[in-house]
Amino acid sequence: MAYAGAVVGAPAPVGSSASTARQVKLERESELRIEVAMETPLRLRLLNGTAEIFGTELPPEIWLNFPPRLKFSVFTWYGATIEMDGATETDYTADETPMVSYVNVHAVLDGRRNRAKASSTSDPDSSQGPRVIVVGPTDSGKSTLSRMLLSWAAKQGWKPTFVDLDIGQGSITIPGCIAATPIEMPIDPVEGIPLEMPLVYFFGHTTPSVNADLYKVLVKELSQTLERQFVGNAEARAAGMVINTMGWIEGVGYELLLHSIDAFNANVVLVLGQEKLCSMLKDVLRNKPNVDVVKLQKSGGVVSRNAKVRQKARSYRIREYFYGLANDLSPHSNIASFNDLSIYRIGGGPQAPRSALPIGAEPAADPTRLVPVNINRDLLHLVLAVSFAKEPDQIISCNIAGFIYITDVDIQSYAAQEEDYIPCTVCGGTTEQILDSRDLDMARNMKLLYSFKLQVVRKLHLVPSSVLTASGMKILLSYEEQ
Repeated sequence: MAYAGAVVGAPAPVGSSASTARQVKLERESELRIEVAMETPLRLRLLNGTAEIFGTELPPEIWLNFPPRLKFSVFTWYGATIEMDGATETDYTADETPMVSYVNVHAVLDGRRNRAKASSTSDPDSSQGPRVIVVGPTDSGKSTLSRMLLSWAAKQGWKPTFVDLDIGQGSITIPGCIAATPIEMPIDPVEGIPLEMPLVYFFGHTTPSVNADLYKVLVKELSQTLERQFVGNAEARAAGMVINTMGWIEGVGYELLLHSIDAFNANVVLVLGQEKLCSMLKDVLRNKPNVDVVKLQKSGGVVSRNAKVRQKARSYRIREYFYGLANDLSPHSNIASFNDLSIYRIGGGPQAPRSALPIGAEPAADPTRLVPVNINRDLLHLVLAVSFAKEPDQIISCNIAGFIYITDVDIQSYAAQEEDYIPCTVCGGTTEQILDSRDLDMARNMKLLYSFKLQVVRKLHLVPSSVLTASGMKILLSYEEQ
């Protein structure tokens, strides 16, 4: 496995001060919990023994660079010595962890995958591997457990599908999206979930309470797309899914959780740190055949975050998408004419007048209605998604190709711009550099920062009526970090 930012050599001094390298010896079935400093990175390596980070084994004697603000744990089953070089907010060892119960869950899931692989492909029930949905309140370790189960499965040679329904965090791409991607290798402990082949739908907000009906529609679209893929891929079907969910588990959030369980036909529900939720799910799912609800202990290393910390984490996640974890990506800005773009928002819009409704009916906004958005300075500092839809009415049912960030809107200098080809640099299945705009005049209509890391896009073409590629991508929706 390749590790991002890994370098071999002796530890280097941090800043102008002396080296802060130190060694930590871990006993068997214990872990080192680390919170990297806010401004400086941390280097870490395994000196002897064996250890893992979220299910991915550490290579011996190789330095790994962890960016500022990252929180992670180094766990060992049989004992290890870890060396760190750099500043941390806190680091400490713990010998009470839920890892034994977590790996026991993995063993059960692995057995189900083997039985699904050995069964007849003509029987859709027996050939279906485990579909695991991880649920629990905010800051209960759902994302971490999902990564562990995925990495352990990949280590065994499986290629499970990771489904991320947590629009507030964004484990696969930026917040405001639901997404799925196959996991073919243990997840890199530094870079996280790979972006080679994701399937992404854009919700446009960090909480589903804004438009719960739209959230349901997108979850259903994602599940149906994956079902179609599994029909022709017995290997992926047997490997199954691991589904990460949001931390809203009461009221409408609980209703959306049940909808997700039903949409993906989940047959294993893992509940982290919530007796009440576990009891409620067992009651409502007791008549559903072949669904197991299992309560697991929350790890003591989970860090609680307030609203301000979450907001900053979302902002960092968006910046990471455009510039990379180590600022190694180079998105470029470009200026587009208003005439070249059509922007849509899903949901809202004017309500039907009472005179047009049946007697006794109340007017209501259509939560899935497509509403054109006027281009004005209200779009400044918004993140827009670019859809693969060829027609506006296909937007809801189509996944997206990437994102555009609006850095400037010039209303006064409205002028049509000539058509312009935009070449992409494709590297390793992702596009790291999209536009080369070093000589662009800023006194034009709309300045856009492009980044298409989600799909391989070989050539974009700006033309009137908003078509953004030969395959028919359109700009839609908007997301703004408040």
